[in-house]
Amino acid sequence: MSVRPFDSALPLALFGLEGELVSLRITVEPRLLEDLLEALSALDFPVNPQLYHRPAQVAVEFPAYSEQVDHVRDALRHNGFNPKSLEVSAGLTLASGS
Repeated sequence: MSVRPFDSALPLALFGLEGELVSLRITVEPRLLEDLLEALSALDFPVNPQLYHRPAQVAVEFPAYSEQVDHVRDALRHNGFNPKSLEVSAGLTLASGS
């Protein structure tokens, strides 16, 4: 067994059968929050969102696997949201960044 020192410069990533674990963020006006959450609840995987309220907007963040990102975009499109509003970041970086 070998032990190597932890290099904090290397990106951390988690992988599963459906790809890399990523963080997803969608920002909407507060009046659209309920519709967005309803759209996300229809996805075929569990969504446990974190909500970040700011003046005139709410950011909804949750983890998903990279192969699920297109399903989220499709759900956004199907429910009248712009699929380009979906931000995708490496799994462990979004919430601490902004």
